[in-house]
Parts: sequence; structure tokens; C-alpha cells
Amino acid sequence: MVQHITIHQGYLPGAIGRITELHGTYYASHWDLGLFFEAKVGGGLAEFMGRYDESHDGLWLALDGKCIVGGIVIDGGKARTEGARLRWFIIDPAYQGQGIGRKLMNAAIAFCQEAGFKRVYLTTFAGLDSARHLYEQVGFTLIEEVTGDQWGKVLTEQKFEWLLE
Repeated sequence: MVQHITIHQGYLPGAIGRITELHGTYYASHWDLGLFFEAKVGGGLAEFMGRYDESHDGLWLALDGKCIVGGIVIDGGKARTEGARLRWFIIDPAYQGQGIGRKLMNAAIAFCQEAGFKRVYLTTFAGLDSARHLYEQVGFTLIEEVTGDQWGKVLTEQKFEWLLE
């Protein structure tokens, strides 16, 4: 139940592995994406955490007790030139539909506003309708779609952006 869920800002031991696991299992079962995808998530997340700087980066974890059930990242390393990037947003399927994603998203967006970022963007796949609905509710707009097979199967990648005034 959502009232037992807490949002933790910053790293916790196991976060890289757990967020990678959530992506790997979800995208394997729902999108038939396997080793290449999971390795890309894990490698990218590990690289990000190796350069994590709380002055412009953010990591929020949804916790059920001590168990990580979701997460979201703001990679602000290029915020001043390209925009901050929202990445690795995921909720354990057993916890979806309870408002946890909205809590994580709100924490990430508040961070971007407080940091004074002018642009935030994210990339995702077409067909993740619940996530897209949330992105659009908080102010993201679809700006690009590209279909390709770089993930081992044909998917339509989407790019959303949020311009802060």
C-alpha cells in the first residue's frame, strides 16, 4: 500500500542492481528486450553513479521498508547546454497504479525547478501509455519519434521535453 512507501533521495546500497533488475525483468517480459538492454541500463546507471554530483544530479528511490520498488534519476551534467535528462524511471509492476510514480516524478521535477534547469528531456518507447500520460500531465511534450531496431527488435523511440520558463 502506498502509505507504507517512502521516497529516499540519494544513493542506497543495492540501488544500481535493483533499478537495473527492475528494468531488465520488466522490459524482457513486456517488450522482449534481453541481455543487451539490461546491460545498457546497468552500465549506464553505474557510469552515472560514478560521476554523481548532488549539485546537479538526483536519484530518488521508492522504498517499501528497505526494499527498493522504484526509482527515477535526473542527470544534470549537461543541463546548461543540452538540458537535464530524466532517466531510469521505473516502478515494480506489483506497485504500479498506486501513485508512487507520481511521487517520484514530482520529486524529480521539483529538483529541476529548484536547480533552475531550463530544459528537461527523456527518451522512452512508444506504447508505455501510463508513463506517457504521467509525463504529459507534468508538462512534457512529445518532440520526436524514430523507429529503429537498435535494441534488437523494431521499436519506436520517443523523445519528450519540458521547457521551464
